[in-house]
Amino acid sequence: MAKIYFIDVTNRDGVQTARLGLSKLEKTMINIYLNRMGIFQSEFGFPTTAHESLYLQANLELADMGVLRPIRLEGWVRASAADIERAFDLVPSIRHLNLSISTSDQMIDGKFQGRKSKADVLRMMTEAVDTAWEHGAKSIGVNAEDASRTDMAYLVEFALAAKEHGAHRIRYCDTLGYDSPFSIYESVKSLAENTKMPIEIHCHGDLGMAVANSIAGAKAAIDGGQDVYINTTINGIGERAGNADLVATVLAVTKSKGFAERYQLGKPIDLTKAWRLAKFASYAFGVPIPMNQPGVGANAFAHASGIHADGVLKDPENYELYDFAELGRGEPELVETGREICSGEYSGVSGFRHLMGRMAMSFKDTEDARPILELVRYANVEAQQPLVKDELLFIARYPQIARKLLTLTPPDGTAIS
Repeated sequence: MAKIYFIDVTNRDGVQTARLGLSKLEKTMINIYLNRMGIFQSEFGFPTTAHESLYLQANLELADMGVLRPIRLEGWVRASAADIERAFDLVPSIRHLNLSISTSDQMIDGKFQGRKSKADVLRMMTEAVDTAWEHGAKSIGVNAEDASRTDMAYLVEFALAAKEHGAHRIRYCDTLGYDSPFSIYESVKSLAENTKMPIEIHCHGDLGMAVANSIAGAKAAIDGGQDVYINTTINGIGERAGNADLVATVLAVTKSKGFAERYQLGKPIDLTKAWRLAKFASYAFGVPIPMNQPGVGANAFAHASGIHADGVLKDPENYELYDFAELGRGEPELVETGREICSGEYSGVSGFRHLMGRMAMSFKDTEDARPILELVRYANVEAQQPLVKDELLFIARYPQIARKLLTLTPPDGTAIS
């Protein structure tokens, strides 16, 4: 039986969300939380974008150090040989890539405006795959943008061309959230059967079906005999109406009726890390978790109705499909209501040593603390909000990595990309 894996794209699709963004330190913390949770791969950024290069290099160094392991760190690049060249120029040690190009008639006609044909799309994609292999790539996924509006015969041709050039997976992108669970099942099963390739499922929520479509697509790929890689974002944050929410999708895979008994995860996922991950993403993006969010929302385990309260007190399984402890919930949260010392861009060494001491992180003396404090100040400038405990501890433990994350050096001249 083929297996289900998760690829989280928060650090690529999530940060493309209008009006939102993450600092490089926050993106790094997201990768650390995803790794602890057991997610197979993080689409951790854009290796052709100059301001991402030091962040990407720093995270790959963390992988070499064993901090970000076993999670795989993969970059998103347009399927263009020139972009592949630039990616390896900016981030020489990158080894995992997803190469993306539009495949639907709508996109080829309406986006490329006659500059590219279907044959051009195939040529560009295969040239990009070849170039990535030449530069030392270890895994390559190929993305069919707008796959849900792409003619199936051409989509199969596109995937087989990618396979012929050594690509490992084809990403079926429901870019506009156009699919239903019924249509995506038919499309993905046909794609899996006709290409014999593992399938990535990338769903958006424009019609409110991103999680349902992800599950239907996963079932289709496995029924077609292939491993499946579900794309998610934390708290569903993504372009327009968002992507399939990571926690909700994992819950659907592992808890929904009849699914978990037949369709299995390729590697275990530790759901007890879900609450902490969702809370950090909410803090970092500045977007509250909806109260009715599955698993992590404020009302996910709240009961007011007399019938429900009575039933859950007698036996939680009467009105709860899974236990709150499975999501890492249940510990009390302490909120300061009196004197509080916070980190900030103008923090002093005395307050900083006090704050870190409360986290069991001590310094030999004032001079020992100053270099870390300076990094914390810079991190606060970038984030424009107080750092959380895990961020402060990360900076203290990995100061050289933190320094790289906090370094932004625009290129000279006008050719800034």
